[in-house]
Amino acid sequence: MNKTTQMLFDEHSHIVNAIDSVKQLRTLLSSDADSYRELTTELVNYFRKYADGYHHQKEESILFPLMSKKNELLGNGVIEEMFTQHEDFRGMLDAIEAAVRKGDNDEAQEQLEEYAENMLDHIAVENDELFITAESLLSDDELEKMYFDFQDSDRNLGSSAKTDLENWAGALRSRLMMA
Repeated sequence: MNKTTQMLFDEHSHIVNAIDSVKQLRTLLSSDADSYRELTTELVNYFRKYADGYHHQKEESILFPLMSKKNELLGNGVIEEMFTQHEDFRGMLDAIEAAVRKGDNDEAQEQLEEYAENMLDHIAVENDELFITAESLLSDDELEKMYFDFQDSDRNLGSSAKTDLENWAGALRSRLMMA
């Protein structure tokens, strides 16, 4: 795997760490509703900042436009579908937040599990199809430039904040699995 697509793949791994926490949260529904709401709010913030802010932003502003420019069929097909799913994910996070604000933890959990399942499907398509297509479609020079654009994007958003979010997702997963 090229270092450019590897960066995106690695970000997926961190997102999956957070997704792994979703099912574990279910145990808090009946035992500790306050902790459940707090952790769910933190997870939603994580998905907004990391999955959408760092990761989807790179895809939407750098990867997808370049791939669409190189292959119009991709742009009108799988890439358009990926854009739509990103929008859907934002709406799902809004729905989860609304359920938490209402105090409807069961609804929040259902929405969170749906988000997690859809995100895992989305990640599989990107890992197994889209990133491989990018490596074959784009030249080494284009991939190299994209890698530096990705790094610039992370620096602009805050590289240390990104690392903190990655560490938070791993720590939450470990904490919930031990509970």
